[in-house]
Amino acid sequence: MTDSATSTGKLVWFELPSADTEKARDFYGRLFGWTFESFGGQDYQMTSGGAVYNDPSSSGLMAYFDVDDIDAAAARVQELGGIAGDKQQIPGVGSYVRCADLDGNKFGLYEAATS
Repeated sequence: MTDSATSTGKLVWFELPSADTEKARDFYGRLFGWTFESFGGQDYQMTSGGAVYNDPSSSGLMAYFDVDDIDAAAARVQELGGIAGDKQQIPGVGSYVRCADLDGNKFGLYEAATS
């Protein structure tokens, strides 16, 4: 799973939770020049490489890392003492698992759908 010829461990996506996505879009748009588009008819606003979404109960950046085998990677997280949630599908895009490390830092694993 750690073959150097693969992209395993590469940061592929981020999410920023916000209680007010309009303010967050304005902030990041003015800071970095980001533009946003809504995804899936929900308050999930995508930009290049990531998204701002509505979640007033959460804070902090959520980074997603590419893996070749999401089931094996999630199992490895647990073997190492971390927490791995249930695998979720994004139809036509891939699957992800939200995790936490030994210190409670949240991160995600992502496996792209095969063509």
